[in-house]
Amino acid sequence: MSDPYPTRPEREDNRTLLQKIAEFIHPGPDSTDELIDWLIEAEHNKIIGGDSRKMLEGVIRMADMTVGDVMVPSTRMELVNIEDPHGQMMHGVIDTAHSRFPVYEHERENIIGILMAKDLLKLQRAPELNIRALLRPAVFVPESKGLNDLLRDFQSNHNHLAIVIDEFGRVAGLITIEDVLEQIVGEIEDEFDIAEDNGDIFGLADRTYRVSGDTLIERVEHTFGVKIESTDPDDEFETIGGLIAHEMGHVPKRGEHFAFAGLDFAVLHTRGGAVKWFKVSPVANATP
Repeated sequence: MSDPYPTRPEREDNRTLLQKIAEFIHPGPDSTDELIDWLIEAEHNKIIGGDSRKMLEGVIRMADMTVGDVMVPSTRMELVNIEDPHGQMMHGVIDTAHSRFPVYEHERENIIGILMAKDLLKLQRAPELNIRALLRPAVFVPESKGLNDLLRDFQSNHNHLAIVIDEFGRVAGLITIEDVLEQIVGEIEDEFDIAEDNGDIFGLADRTYRVSGDTLIERVEHTFGVKIESTDPDDEFETIGGLIAHEMGHVPKRGEHFAFAGLDFAVLHTRGGAVKWFKVSPVANATP
């Protein structure tokens, strides 16, 4: 009579004795942090390049991130009102220089679709077109959705933008495929680049500037024609990110604004408790 519970054959171990000894002495990583340390060591030993290490680290860290971690909050969303005249829509699209816009009706919470900037050109040739016919369906995702899952959805559904919903069903913000990819490859810039070695400053289409947190204070002073000094004379800072965080008195959060030295610093992106990017513009009626 055959055994009703046959023994499962053991998997053949093809490792050499030297490999077994090496793995015993240097076991594999037990955590995400250890795995990242391995990547840093591999870069140090010139096994992988610095860019490859950063992208691999981004992939690893992204596995623990959700949509809510990187979304653009609703207060900073650029929306189009379906009831606005076509000319007003066109001016708004040109000023913000985005390629896709959520469209609302009556109130900002009521998103009825996505308008492609290029589709507005059709109205120039055929003004009789109904703007509603140009709208694409809006995709809604919860704040708690993992970035890995969202990226997979973007790829399979060929969407580039999603509206983020909070636990109460309200609009919390939006997220684009660019926001997700930036967690892997770093900041993606398509604006006019005036970067230098000591930080980056980019001119944007709305005549504001995107400034990296590690930009030297002297560069910011020179660019905007202002004098930037700490309110505490005993403190010395080299980068604009460190100084602004000190002046704010807490770890800056994405979406926060801080007026200082005649400039408005809007926090665009943070990483590891530090500001990665500001959006900077002169404060109206402010003196340098």
